Amino acid sequence: MDPQYPQIAISKEALSQLPIVEYHGEITVVDTIEEAQTALEALEKEAIVGFDTETRPTFTKGRTHTVSLVQIATRERCYLIRLNRLGFFDELRKFMENENVRKIGLSLKDDFFVLHKISEFEPQGFIDLQAFVRDYGITDSSLQKIFAVVFGQRISKAQRLSNWEATELSPAQQLYAAIDAWACLKLYDELTEGRFDPFKSEYIVIPEPEITEEEKTEVPAPKPEKKEAATPEKKTKMRRKRTTAKTSKKEKE
Repeated sequence: MDPQYPQIAISKEALSQLPIVEYHGEITVVDTIEEAQTALEALEKEAIVGFDTETRPTFTKGRTHTVSLVQIATRERCYLIRLNRLGFFDELRKFMENENVRKIGLSLKDDFFVLHKISEFEPQGFIDLQAFVRDYGITDSSLQKIFAVVFGQRISKAQRLSNWEATELSPAQQLYAAIDAWACLKLYDELTEGRFDPFKSEYIVIPEPEITEEEKTEVPAPKPEKKEAATPEKKTKMRRKRTTAKTSKKEKE
């Protein structure tokens, strides 16, 4: 993190109060090789894109699924490439290894890990926002929180655990998937073009005062001992002792 910037993070409570982000771009679902080749031919001409993946969730211990969907977004359109139908085809591998197209994603090591279960490739031209935003003082690591900090809007996660291998992706699924890839690109644009000022953020974290070395080693003064209140039994014993003492004195006299 750049030391000249304040530390910035948003709480869950503040996040929940923000309006939901809207996406007005085009969405193209790609589920044939011909459509995929056309899409990637267009994407190869782009200088920069947003990138994300979706995997069908599993609710059974020990069971996993491979990547169902790869989302690649320009500023105007997002392509949803259905890997569960197409596999990891050659044109996609070439695109992933094309260093001339910058690909903006988040937690990319996780995407690469699951994609490598399908096919080997050497990712080139990728920029991970989790590391990138540290230079702007942002300490949050989720796309939802980073987007909220920069734009004051919330990305809905309602479709995250839906079935990404369904016969047809619902409009809600398509919108969710498109926003995740598009949001990565939008964040990169906003930060690199200087429109986000960390010093004016609503979510600057106020650090707690540091404890000095003297305060750490300072020994607290001992607390005065409290005298125990005499119980009725103790009072009776004390009276007996006094009476016995007086009797003994008289006998001596």
